[in-house]
Amino acid sequence: MFTRKTKLLLMKIFSLFSVVRGYNILIIVIAQYLSSIFILAPERRALDVILDWRLFILVIASTLTIASGYIINNFYDSEKDLINRPNKSMLDRLVSQQTKLKVYFGLNFLAAVLALIISFRAAMFFAVYIFLIWFYSHKLKKYPIIGNLTASFLAVLPFFGILLYFKNFYHVIFAHATFLFLLILIREMIKDLENIKGDVANNYQTIPVRYGEKTSKKVITVLTISTIIPVYILIEKFDVGYMDVYFYVAFLALIAFLAKLWQSNLHSDYVHLHNVLKVLIVSGVFCIVLINPMVLVHGRAILRI
Repeated sequence: MFTRKTKLLLMKIFSLFSVVRGYNILIIVIAQYLSSIFILAPERRALDVILDWRLFILVIASTLTIASGYIINNFYDSEKDLINRPNKSMLDRLVSQQTKLKVYFGLNFLAAVLALIISFRAAMFFAVYIFLIWFYSHKLKKYPIIGNLTASFLAVLPFFGILLYFKNFYHVIFAHATFLFLLILIREMIKDLENIKGDVANNYQTIPVRYGEKTSKKVITVLTISTIIPVYILIEKFDVGYMDVYFYVAFLALIAFLAKLWQSNLHSDYVHLHNVLKVLIVSGVFCIVLINPMVLVHGRAILRI
């Protein structure tokens, strides 16, 4: 039997896990390793990539930075989340704001120290990344367009850090990054529609708040149609192996997504659309294993023995 004190401690741990969105971070870690093996460093053996201690430290540092980012974002959005996500907000409030700030600074400090083990440049990269996350949470996210673009950029920035580590600037990498960036940007704009009540109450000047839901839907439609460009490039210009199946399915899903978007008016509708984008992004991560890595290095094997 757990004592009352033990139960409270477990609830606080679970609350902190909810604040840092541990499930999202796990997906990001998997995405970083899969992209490293199949996209960013295909000329290296998979086992060598997995056992690369420098890469491991970079992944841990980015994980800590992202977790701290969720904490500071939760800190600034506490009032808005109380309106938009009352159940989750009540769970998150089991941990005090003071404790959240202590964990935030502790995670950032540890991330900077770990990055410094790799190099001074790596430490500077994460210092800038940490500052940008704070500046976004404190200021930029309250502004239309700029907030959406910044959030999407910050989401893909950890992968850019690993790209700099491997120094493999293949064109196909930027095509993948563009598709991912557009999906994340669309998701950010759907979140604005989903959270419109809290944004209005807290004076967040998002696109649907300032220009209306119809304008927001038009912008989302243009962005969704724009995903055709990187998808076409990836399928027609590069041999991405069986991952082209994912892109075909994603394209059909996005068509259905647009049809549903223009029929949506309720909070629950936007939550459903948000979940569709989440599934597309997460499934895209695991579908990376379907890529034929040979084409990126002109026939050099990835699993040399």
